[in-house]
Amino acid sequence: MKNFGLFEKKNRVLLYELIKTDFKLRYQGSFLGILWSVLKPLMMFVVMYFVFVRFLKITDPNIPHYPITLLLGISLWGFFTEATSLGMNSIVARGDLLRKINFPKYIVILSSMATALISLTINLGVVLLFAIISGVGFSWKIILVPFDILLLFGAAFGFSLILATLYVKFRDISHIWDVFMQILMYSMPIMYPISLVSKVAIFGISLSKIMMINPIAFAIQDLRHNLVAREVPTFWTIFPNHLLVVIPIVIVVGLVVFGLWYFSENSKKFAEMM
Repeated sequence: MKNFGLFEKKNRVLLYELIKTDFKLRYQGSFLGILWSVLKPLMMFVVMYFVFVRFLKITDPNIPHYPITLLLGISLWGFFTEATSLGMNSIVARGDLLRKINFPKYIVILSSMATALISLTINLGVVLLFAIISGVGFSWKIILVPFDILLLFGAAFGFSLILATLYVKFRDISHIWDVFMQILMYSMPIMYPISLVSKVAIFGISLSKIMMINPIAFAIQDLRHNLVAREVPTFWTIFPNHLLVVIPIVIVVGLVVFGLWYFSENSKKFAEMM
């Protein structure tokens, strides 16, 4: 953790070159190329919209433009899954480079996650286009969107540092993570509105409050609220005591700090382990 080194010019140049290479390699040989960044969440949205909204009638009548909030949630969840998956595999995938050049290894994780961030930027452009076509009225809260994305990126970065280190040692971790991601997805209001569980309680605590402690759910609901629908319930509307907002923020900071420490403690042995 002492040699973070991202502000050194040579490390910034290396990060830029790795991002450029990762992005080119990602769509190499693909007929539709970068269009898949848009098509994948759109196809997922169409499936989820017909299954959850049209067929199962799981929606929230209090939220206008609900399909737009659904598309936004799917795009944000897609970023988190993609960023952590690419981050987890990045060290092993760049094994040859790590053996040849001495540089801060976390740069490899950041470059992989940046690819997912580029895809998210494209997807947010599509969401905004649909929002404008649907007549969504934007508010000043749109300026808060970067803070929500930063929180989501921080959570993904913390998990990626831990997962990348574990993946060098135990390749089975990728299968365990896949299962965990499915559990995590259904434990958050991504495919369904949080109002659906507002009257459910566990040990006397509202399930919606438990969900909003999760920093990923916190960021997704906040983004929906700030970008496309002010009627979307958030941490601020569910918890009367706003000081509790420090809980999801502390969780993300703790994840990043622990992830950096754990990664730093093991990174010197990566070349021997692979």
